[in-house]
Amino acid sequence: MNKVFIFLAFLMGLVVLSSNYLVQFPIKHYGLEEILTYGAFSYPIAFLITDLANRSFGKIVARKIVYIGFTIGILFTLIFSTNFADLISLRIAIGSGTAFIIAQLLDVQIFDQLRQKEWFIAPLTSSLVGSTVDTFLFFSISFYGTGIPWVTLSLGDLAVKIFVALLMLIPFRLLLGTLKSA
Repeated sequence: MNKVFIFLAFLMGLVVLSSNYLVQFPIKHYGLEEILTYGAFSYPIAFLITDLANRSFGKIVARKIVYIGFTIGILFTLIFSTNFADLISLRIAIGSGTAFIIAQLLDVQIFDQLRQKEWFIAPLTSSLVGSTVDTFLFFSISFYGTGIPWVTLSLGDLAVKIFVALLMLIPFRLLLGTLKSA
């Protein structure tokens, strides 16, 4: 489990870093620049990681992965993607950290409470609730009062996150047996 644990924690950090970077770029095709950023596509992978760890190793290990992934992700964000002269860049780092830790720990708790239900209930419910909390915390902390259309961006991002959460059920089901035997 040690190799899998380290891999999942590091992967979680990379997801946080890439999502924090990608959220700065609106999708400028098909008129989506006011409602969607590229970060919406990478962030739901964090819930997949947490849910796989939770199902395979339990909520204590899942929480440890959240904490380590949080630390790695925030450190990477501060080093590689934060412009300390830019208030919005700093707010993105603060918003990301706050939203990530609250949403991921909520995801772990909800998943654990639903783990005895059908295989898809826990990952789907915990990811949907976690994504909703994460999205609105992140966008309000990062962009409130800046003139950036954060409400429409958050709604667009949430719609994509819900879609991706549904898609993540496929790798969740496929990878579940792999992690248990690792």
